[in-house]
Amino acid sequence: MNFQMNNEGNTSKLESLVSVVNRNSAALLLMLTLALGVGPAFAQSIGVRDGRLQPPSLTPNSVSSQAALYPEHPQRSSADIEPLRFKGSGAEAVRQLAELVRSTPGATVITQTPGYLHAEMRTRWLKFTDDLELLLDEPSSVIHVRSASRLGLLDLGANRKRVELLRSQFDVLQSAKAQP
Repeated sequence: MNFQMNNEGNTSKLESLVSVVNRNSAALLLMLTLALGVGPAFAQSIGVRDGRLQPPSLTPNSVSSQAALYPEHPQRSSADIEPLRFKGSGAEAVRQLAELVRSTPGATVITQTPGYLHAEMRTRWLKFTDDLELLLDEPSSVIHVRSASRLGLLDLGANRKRVELLRSQFDVLQSAKAQP
C-alpha cells in the first residue's frame, strides 16, 4: 500500500513537472516567434491595386519586378528582379506560366485571370507558404512578378531562386514557340 502511495505521489509530481515544461515551452516558443519574426504575417498584402502588385516585404524575404515603383521602400534594391518577358499573346503567356506553376511541387494556384495569377508555394522541407503573383503588362510585353515569404525575416534566397527557375522554364517555352 505504501508502494501505491509513492507511485501516486510520483505520478502527481510528474504531472506537475510536465505542466511546468509545457508552459515554459509555450513561453519560449512565443518569445522566439516574436524575436525572430517567424510568426504569422500580420498584414499580408496580396493582389493588384492601381495596376500594381503590392510593394516588397519590409524584411529581406521577397522579390518584385515592380520594386522600383516604391523608391523609398527599405528593401527596394534587394527585392528588385527583372520581369518575365514574352512574345505574342499576353494571355497565352500567363496561361503558360500558370501551367508551369501548377507543375511545381507544392504549388497551388489560388486565383487566375487572363492578366493575373496568385499561387501559394509550399516549401519542400519546412512546409512554409510563400505567395507568388504574376501581373500581365501587355503593352510592355512583360509579366511582372512578386514572390514573398509569409513568415520570417529572411528567405535565404528562396523567392529569387523560385522566380529565376520559373523564368528559365518560361524562356524555354518562349524559345520553342519562336522556332518555325
